Amino acid sequence: MSDAKGGPQDLAHMSFEEAMSALEQVVARLESGNASLEQSIELYTRGTALKAHCEAKLKDAQAKIEKITLDDAGAAKSTAPFDVD
Repeated sequence: MSDAKGGPQDLAHMSFEEAMSALEQVVARLESGNASLEQSIELYTRGTALKAHCEAKLKDAQAKIEKITLDDAGAAKSTAPFDVD
């Protein structure tokens, strides 16, 4: 399991679920109010990197989704790339 600490190099190997878990840990530590100012800054920085990683993973997954186009009878006729915008 990943903890709230870690460098940018470990983000590349984290799954979405691992990054979300680590982000939840960061948020919990920040919300507890038990971290020093310096620790809070480090946690915030780590949380920002984890959030960006999660967003990138979601965007990548979304780009892989295809929408199914239907013909007039309602039967699937083809697929088209998912429109992200």
